[in-house]
Amino acid sequence: MPRIWKFGDDVDTDQILPGRYAPYMTSESELARYAFIEHRPEFSRLVQEGDVIVAGKNFGCGSSREYAPRALQKCGAAAIVARDFARIFYRNALNLGLPLFEADIASQVEDGAEMELDVDARVLRVGGREFLLPPPPEFVRQIWAAGGIVNYFRQYRHFPGEA
Repeated sequence: MPRIWKFGDDVDTDQILPGRYAPYMTSESELARYAFIEHRPEFSRLVQEGDVIVAGKNFGCGSSREYAPRALQKCGAAAIVARDFARIFYRNALNLGLPLFEADIASQVEDGAEMELDVDARVLRVGGREFLLPPPPEFVRQIWAAGGIVNYFRQYRHFPGEA
């Protein structure tokens, strides 16, 4: 069963994926192997498809590295729930189709807790509790459903909101 990976405040892109493991230094196929390699070395070995990252404020601060959210996506993270996100991290994750939800629930969940996430219904179930996550704008849901902005454009030949 999928579980929660809990992190604190101000998790920066160097913690998510140190620069020396950038795809141009390794390869994109290896990104998952280096996610949180220094911050939580067990992460890449133990994370499973469908797990959810829950964090405090300012998740993804630091550089504009698109490969930081890509590494988490390659690990199988189904979504990230944080009080708030660094703007560029949010945009990079959206471009990749990685669901992000802004909700301040880190103090209410335990690291490693089994959970169930329904992205479409925006419900996260953890330890007998249900958290209704805030609805993203329609264009965000469309990009997630397409698997990212590039896939969206390939499918529809325009960007969301364009005629």
